[in-house]
Amino acid sequence: MDRQQQFLLYIFSCFSFLLLLLENTSVYASSHHHHHHHHRHRHLFDFRPSKLFVFGDSYADTGNNRNSVASSWKVPYGITFPGKPAGRFSDGRVLTDFLAKSIGIKSPIPYRWRKVVGIEHWKNGMNFAYGGTGVFSTLVPEPNMTTQIDFFQDIIHEKFYSGSDLHSSVALVSVAGNDYSNYIATNGTTQGWQPFITKVVNQLVMNMKRIHGMGVKKVVVTALQPLGCLPRSTFTSSFQQCNGTENELVSFHNLLLQQAVIKLNNDTKDSTFAILDLYDAFMAVFKNKGEKPGSSKFENPLKPCCTGISTAYSCGSVDANGAKKYAVCDDPGATFFWDTVHPTQEGWRAVYSALLQEL
Repeated sequence: MDRQQQFLLYIFSCFSFLLLLLENTSVYASSHHHHHHHHRHRHLFDFRPSKLFVFGDSYADTGNNRNSVASSWKVPYGITFPGKPAGRFSDGRVLTDFLAKSIGIKSPIPYRWRKVVGIEHWKNGMNFAYGGTGVFSTLVPEPNMTTQIDFFQDIIHEKFYSGSDLHSSVALVSVAGNDYSNYIATNGTTQGWQPFITKVVNQLVMNMKRIHGMGVKKVVVTALQPLGCLPRSTFTSSFQQCNGTENELVSFHNLLLQQAVIKLNNDTKDSTFAILDLYDAFMAVFKNKGEKPGSSKFENPLKPCCTGISTAYSCGSVDANGAKKYAVCDDPGATFFWDTVHPTQEGWRAVYSALLQEL
């Protein structure tokens, strides 16, 4: 049995258990439709942010990962933008870039390059996200979210940003997919899923409070994307259908996160915290047939553009002689997924426009 099958079996055994759990959660029915909380998002930014601080994983990383280990520095990553590999896990721009643009600022400088560039590059904020990381430590030897926030704290102590800088800033937090991959990779048990998801969300909420406590005016967290729809999960069905069981686990995470954010906002008496609902946005894009004006239509949205020539390889793989062991589709702009996990620039554009329609 290959890892994928073991994983599916494994997840499947969690399924009935989770359904029981979710049925006992009164808000379960409404969490599927999400309509009841749309109106709360409408004032995502009721001010004009001048800076963006970013924490999280490869959906937000714009160049922090070390060159030697990350696929984000290998050809053909970055083929669309900036035209060569530059540290983004995509053919081009990622979520951070679209959020920055819609605020009206340049994408913030990756923390790792802060010393290489002039101080004027700090004025848009800073990106502390590292691909492969999570709320807790993962299989990737990069700073987890707690450490990322420590970096931010050090920079504030060095007086690079004033109190008023922070007070006109927004933080983007994008995590947890890797925490769950890591749980599976380290043979976490079925019974352990619920307490583990709860632990992840609790820590994530503490982290968000900590960022806000440092003076950041608004903290935006992503609801977890439908992990069951990533090509690494859908290849068993020839990229035709999402794994519903994995998505149930994701829904449980998102439900807990949503409840926590409602509580935080009640406690702060202000809508300081907001959710960017990637789950709904991804799903809206998958279902879209191009009816909405300006919206993208992807022929087969679950099929990735760049893949290894066999399961032994992945996008960007080369053999010992440097021969490429991957294939790239003709037009990345016509596909939603770039590789088995990450959207293309066009995919992120579609997701971002779905998010804006939701707001």
